[in-house]
Amino acid sequence: RDPVWFSDGWLSRLKTDVDENWRLKVHTSLSALFMSVRYQVLTQEISDFSLPNVSLVAEHADPVELGRLLQLILGCAVRCERKQEYIQIIMTLEESVQHVVMTAIQEVTLEELSDLQSEKEALAQRCQELDMQVAVLQEERNSLLAENDVLTDRTNQLDTFDDLSTPSGRKYSQLQQQLESLQEENFRLEAAKDDYRIHCEELEKQLIELQHRNDDLTSLAEESRALKDELDVLRSCSDRVVMLEASVETYKRKLENLGDLKRQMKLLEENNMTYMQNTVSLEEELRKANAARAQLETYKRQVQQLHKKLSEETRRADTMAFEMKKLEEKHETVMKEKERIIIERESLKEINEELRCTQAQERQFSQAGMFPSNSPSHENLAAELLPIEYREKFIRLQHENKMLRVQQEESERERIAALQAQLEEADKTRSNLETDNRLSRERVGELQQQVEDLQKALQSQATKPDDVSVSACCNGKKQKIPLINDVFYPGTPQGALQHNQSFTHSHTHSHTGGDELQCGHS
Repeated sequence: RDPVWFSDGWLSRLKTDVDENWRLKVHTSLSALFMSVRYQVLTQEISDFSLPNVSLVAEHADPVELGRLLQLILGCAVRCERKQEYIQIIMTLEESVQHVVMTAIQEVTLEELSDLQSEKEALAQRCQELDMQVAVLQEERNSLLAENDVLTDRTNQLDTFDDLSTPSGRKYSQLQQQLESLQEENFRLEAAKDDYRIHCEELEKQLIELQHRNDDLTSLAEESRALKDELDVLRSCSDRVVMLEASVETYKRKLENLGDLKRQMKLLEENNMTYMQNTVSLEEELRKANAARAQLETYKRQVQQLHKKLSEETRRADTMAFEMKKLEEKHETVMKEKERIIIERESLKEINEELRCTQAQERQFSQAGMFPSNSPSHENLAAELLPIEYREKFIRLQHENKMLRVQQEESERERIAALQAQLEEADKTRSNLETDNRLSRERVGELQQQVEDLQKALQSQATKPDDVSVSACCNGKKQKIPLINDVFYPGTPQGALQHNQSFTHSHTHSHTGGDELQCGHS
């Protein structure tokens, strides 16, 4: 008995020699029932246990009600300070008696089992919460892995970051190392999470085993030693619950660390976005450089076409110069023939003057009456004065002079028309060449300006190998520009020579035309 509750004074008030006085029995039973119920209520709530009817116990000795009263007394015995002694006494009884006693005690002490059941349910709920947290962490991990795959695909597209000689390549390698370390940490956390999940599953299995054991205890209450072992197991489970709570606290701290890792990942994503923007701007500049390169190739083809046209015009100019030379030779021949004809004309003029003088003398003689006007001597005087060969030569020269004048006028008209057409064509060609030359100068100026702009842009942002190649290409184009200038600017030796040749040809055409016009007038 518990001396605090069931003291000696209380025991002395109980009447033991009641014999057949059922009222004293009722009083004694009520005192025992009141103290037992009070003890049960103050120490631990009893379950839905119907209290015994002490009147039936005292008056008729009802075994059912008496058994309930004995159950309350046994419950007080196993909860008092001397419970170990009473348990040892119960253990010394027969097995059947032990079974009945343990069943009676268990009906009163079902509250402890309900407490254990509630603790088990609390642990199951806690495990469910941990499973939910694990699922949330798994979803976050999957989202992080998806974002990591996207970032990995984007970084794989940037071939220029593979070069460790550039600052962007070194920065990319550092970020990749950090990303690998974060992935390793993430994998380590996942492994730890799996371990904890396995541990939780083991705990659930243990709880299930404990439940089975608890069921076995309800069915095998006679095995008190097994019950004691199960109680020890439950105590160890409570210790494990404490350990699990400590583990949960550890998980909370790790979740906080995971939040820090998320913030770091966000910073890394922002840095990556900055790098992506820089990459896009560099790609845009590279695209512009490629467009400029294509434009330079177009200009190169145009320059080649202009070279071809210039060579064709040069050949035409050489052909015209050759024809002009032949025309000059013909002109010299005509001039020599003209001089010869002029000399013959002078001689014919002298002869004509002599004839005029002779005719004047004849008229004077006829006026003086020396000869009649119709006399044969007067008619044949002029013929007789001139020799026969001179008369024949004079007639022949007159006819030839007339024919030569007609032929010369026709040939001069044809030559003048042809030379004028050639001169107009040469002037038109020269104007076209001057127009092409001016356009080429403007294009060359634009090319030089574009090359200078590209060089300035590349000098300000020369950070990639492709930019270096574009700069080299632009330098090559700039070195080719003096060659274009040699072709299109007459200031260079070759251009000056061709320009002088065309100028000489045009002046030669004009002078030749003037000489032929002079010949025609003469």
